[in-house]
Amino acid sequence: MTLLSNAVVPIASENDAAETASALAAHDAEVGELTLVYVVEKAGGAADKAGVEQREEAAAEAFAAFESVLPDAVVDSKIVYDTDVVDGVLGVAADVDATAVVFTPRDGGRFVRLLTGDVALRLVTESDRPVVSLPRRVDE
Repeated sequence: MTLLSNAVVPIASENDAAETASALAAHDAEVGELTLVYVVEKAGGAADKAGVEQREEAAAEAFAAFESVLPDAVVDSKIVYDTDVVDGVLGVAADVDATAVVFTPRDGGRFVRLLTGDVALRLVTESDRPVVSLPRRVDE
């Protein structure tokens, strides 16, 4: 069993999915089964930011973008509804007994991280399994 033999990969958008897949491909990593996770953040009693159908469509586009970059990867896709993105991702990781959580950091400065709660930091500090942060590709 390797670190990436059963990895959970959170994705936030179509572009994020393609970037993450490209980062995995660029490192020639020995990747086993991947579980892509798209978390639909629920407002917890308040009105949601977008309709469920709209969010599910965005998730499907993100899954397709990932698979177009890594067409030979063994991929399972899950849409999770949660009031907290990190809880949603780590919940799936526990459910599938993931060997690691793999992601590419999102764009954003200090102010954005302050407002969003810095999901990357929380993934690293709250996970009970290894977390792999892939470097973002810099186009030449």
